[in-house]
Amino acid sequence: MIYSLLRPAIFALDPERAHRLAIAALKAKPTGKPPEPSGPLAVRVAGIDFPNPLGMAAGFDKDAEVPDALLGMGFGHVEVGSITPLPQPGNPKPRLFRLVEDAAVINRMGFNNGGLEAANARLMRRRRRGIVGVNVGANKETTDRVADYLTGIACMAPVADYLTVNISSPNTPGLRGLQAEGELEALLEAIAADRRASDPPVFLKVAPDLENGDHERIVRTAIDNGIAALIVSNTSISRPPLGSQHAEEMGGLSGAPLRLLALKQLRRFYAVAGDELPLIGVGGIATAEQAWERIRAGASLVQLYSAAVYRGPGVARDITAGLEKLMRRDGFASIAEAVGSE
Repeated sequence: MIYSLLRPAIFALDPERAHRLAIAALKAKPTGKPPEPSGPLAVRVAGIDFPNPLGMAAGFDKDAEVPDALLGMGFGHVEVGSITPLPQPGNPKPRLFRLVEDAAVINRMGFNNGGLEAANARLMRRRRRGIVGVNVGANKETTDRVADYLTGIACMAPVADYLTVNISSPNTPGLRGLQAEGELEALLEAIAADRRASDPPVFLKVAPDLENGDHERIVRTAIDNGIAALIVSNTSISRPPLGSQHAEEMGGLSGAPLRLLALKQLRRFYAVAGDELPLIGVGGIATAEQAWERIRAGASLVQLYSAAVYRGPGVARDITAGLEKLMRRDGFASIAEAVGSE
């Protein structure tokens, strides 16, 4: 209610400035308690006990500044990043656009972040409670992307509950090429060879813009190399019909227009992976019904980001309360029982 009154003033600001103000506000507010891991929506994925299936996707808290504040808002996990080995400014501004008429966002941020060392120091200082994943990427100017991912995993493993290898951002030139057959296999083999027994599980984040045959190949390569879950999916370079003046801006599209594409890709991955590889559904989720749709289509966890822009800080509690009602309505005793049940 309060956010709906404030939203016009917030939307009058440049989107990137509004985002920095949101981070500042979360830093200033008291940190609430994260959800209890034994609640009715609890679900175990990749050996981790998540208190509920809803997470804040990577991109909101790029530098691991406010993970505990987000957990206190009701998210069952928070994924920080993407974080690269060296600090980098990202792409030139403007690079973030609200498509209000479409309840969407286009970004071409380009992995702007303060680097591994600074993020690691912040996470080292926090009290370990609640699930925080770290999303790692490669620097734009690197000459060895595989080495960048290995560096990121090694640096952040001690402070992360899970790690995500992001090879699907459209805003770093050539990065999505790592999804191609030979490059993906070389990357995941290098990660598997470099992993220590004490390291947290590694997830892989893929794009929604895939071709026929990609799903089977990605799932098999991921399983063969010990990847613990797939995040389906990142932002899209496709452009469905949009009403905003920013519709033609370059970058990755997220929010409501991505929902059907992301759902389609999740279903295709679940048809291949089944129970062998957990899936995390992302893209266009803004309501409990849409989160439930994704779970029943095969997602063990779901994430959002753009919905928080349009619905405000109460979105996590609204969705998790709705999920509990939907689970009971449909006669399921747990989230795990509902996964893939459509």
